[in-house]
Amino acid sequence: MKSANTKENVIKENVDSSTIEETEEGHIYSEPLKLEQLLAKGFVKKDLECLKEGGLRTVECVAYAPLRTLTAIKGISDIKAEKLKKASKELINCGFCNAVAYLDARENLIKFTTGSKKLDTLLKGGVETGGITELFGEFRTGKSQLCHTLAITCQLPIAQSGGEGKCVWIDTEGTFRPERIVAIAKRYGLHPTDCLNNIAYAKAYNCDHQSELLVDACAMMANSRFALLIVDSVTNLYRSEYTGRSELPNRQSHLCKFLRALQRIADIYGVAVIVTNQVVAKVDNIGMFGGQEKI
Repeated sequence: MKSANTKENVIKENVDSSTIEETEEGHIYSEPLKLEQLLAKGFVKKDLECLKEGGLRTVECVAYAPLRTLTAIKGISDIKAEKLKKASKELINCGFCNAVAYLDARENLIKFTTGSKKLDTLLKGGVETGGITELFGEFRTGKSQLCHTLAITCQLPIAQSGGEGKCVWIDTEGTFRPERIVAIAKRYGLHPTDCLNNIAYAKAYNCDHQSELLVDACAMMANSRFALLIVDSVTNLYRSEYTGRSELPNRQSHLCKFLRALQRIADIYGVAVIVTNQVVAKVDNIGMFGGQEKI
């Protein structure tokens, strides 16, 4: 990322995903391990191609995936799936650690500013990477505007309370405005074109497409440094596709899987996940929306 006064590039292109990097402020983040690490465990390139076609692009993805997910991938047998799980777990630490080590990791989490000192104080330093933050409120309360600001602040250097990474934006309501990005970038003294190039934008047209876009996002995150994933809004398509109480179980099941996928991305790639949500009118006994009471 270039600032208006310097030519320093703070976004590292094509970072080796098997390295651990330290920022100027002493924060340490480890990039996810590439699948090629499994070649040393006796697997062949064909196996890696099958995993990538199945949407698994890092060793962590393989280690955290349920066994049934691996066996559902074409070209991966039950025996090979078990071997992949064992090999991937040997390459990463997914077991127990003592609380001191976990405290140290928590203290070194990267947080980036929201652009508001008061909001940063409420969030104890800003938006936290490696987790999901929900922005909720009624229509036109500034949720999308805050997302636009975060899409810029996540690109700032760590020394400037930024996330030093790129942004993925999944839009379900058509609220993304690149002209806002330009204005906010200028406010922070950044080149608007560079900021726009560091934002990967996609519009989701249905719930399945919304989930499919996460697979594409993982492919990008496996090859470059990202700091933020925005879904604006997370429930809009579910409200329109699943109507009535009879479809409530299916809606909740699909939504839970989507949210679990978001958390897995946050865990594996160390990004901050921001989802927006609207409050709705209270649901009555027959499953219809009515009244003015908000929930």
